[in-house]
Amino acid sequence: MKELLLGEAIKRRRLELGLTQEQLCEGLCDPATLCRLENNRQTPAHNRIKALLQRLNMPDDRYYALLSPHELELASVRKEFVACHSRFARAEPEQKKQLWKLAMEQLHRLEGLAEDDDAITRQFILNHRVILGTPDGPYSFEERWAMLLEALRLTVPKFDLERIEGRRYSVDETRLISQIAVTYSREGKHTKALEIYSQLFDYVRKNDDHLSNFAPHFTLIAYNYARELALCARYQSAIEIAEQGRRVSVDYGHYQFFPGFLAAMGECYYQLGEEEKSKKLCVQAHYIYEALGDERNLALIDPDIKSRFQIEFPV
Repeated sequence: MKELLLGEAIKRRRLELGLTQEQLCEGLCDPATLCRLENNRQTPAHNRIKALLQRLNMPDDRYYALLSPHELELASVRKEFVACHSRFARAEPEQKKQLWKLAMEQLHRLEGLAEDDDAITRQFILNHRVILGTPDGPYSFEERWAMLLEALRLTVPKFDLERIEGRRYSVDETRLISQIAVTYSREGKHTKALEIYSQLFDYVRKNDDHLSNFAPHFTLIAYNYARELALCARYQSAIEIAEQGRRVSVDYGHYQFFPGFLAAMGECYYQLGEEEKSKKLCVQAHYIYEALGDERNLALIDPDIKSRFQIEFPV
């Protein structure tokens, strides 16, 4: 297989998509930097290269780049934070405050390492401040919305929530858009959340032409979209979206949301009066959650399984 220089590959893909240098690099670097990259005369920071590749739907793990000691430290602290945040998300209430404190310490370390022009790291920090909330609980709707929009506009300065399509996004940028939709949903503004998910799902489906590289990204959006459709009592549409997500999970071996798709479809089939289908899917979801040790989701689905189908676990 012929190997391409990074700049050559980026330029070729950009031209295939009909993008100008300004459209591709907006919010990430100036066009002159991208021009030098495409002509193999400069290599920008590692996180900027990843974001550029993601906006182009190119795999971001199949290129060779030398990392500076600073970039290595930044990547290491970010990985430590992600592991800490994962423990925080799964923790019992009595453990939350201690893990919140540890996660915030990692974010402070990242903040100290981020350079003034490193919008990508600063975006990551602000996004996760929103997700972590305060020691006493989540931020208000208004605070969350403002912080997420500020984070998104660090790399997408002209972002318009009413017109999501028409530009290219990195994985982190689409996750931020999804987080905005989650914020509306938690506030009970389901129509607005559904508007955002509909635009975002259409964008991902149209633009993720190399789905094998972005399957986890697709399944996250499909999962949230299906749940929102179900909350709006659009059960058949929710089943269709969840089934697309389930198939991608299996086809590309990314199973994080697989039991969630089963549970969502099970709920929708129950509401549509198809109890046998619902029962089968819900029980399958239970056993996968059980195997994963996911007590939080077990606590959500098991009472419904018991009341609807008179099944108590273990059986």
